[in-house]
Amino acid sequence: MNMNQITLPVINIEEANNFYLALGFIQIVATEHYSRFECPEGQATFSLSLHEQKVPHDVVMYFEHEKLDDWVKQCQQRGIVFEQLPTDQRYLWREASLSDPSGNKLKLYWAGNNRLNPPWRVHKTYQ
Repeated sequence: MNMNQITLPVINIEEANNFYLALGFIQIVATEHYSRFECPEGQATFSLSLHEQKVPHDVVMYFEHEKLDDWVKQCQQRGIVFEQLPTDQRYLWREASLSDPSGNKLKLYWAGNNRLNPPWRVHKTYQ
């Protein structure tokens, strides 16, 4: 099993497309009401769906990059504004926070081995 798709609601598809292109994602589908992007590494994708108004939700999308600080600097040079610059977190991740033009929350981060194997990892499966 592999989770590989999430769709975010946006209120301006062109503005959202430009935002995600500036973050470095590769656009693979573009219509007047729907877009899909591929991450530059791996095979993960996500999409955007046009809505007439903001859709309230508490979803936060996370994108991992080993050279987080360099990525954030590149994004800033392209005009991306961050709510929080890369900061070491108590849960052993380094994160930067921002929102897309429609208000969707994003985290750019690097966790390394701690993403899947934190010191407090539990090993449970359905039986």
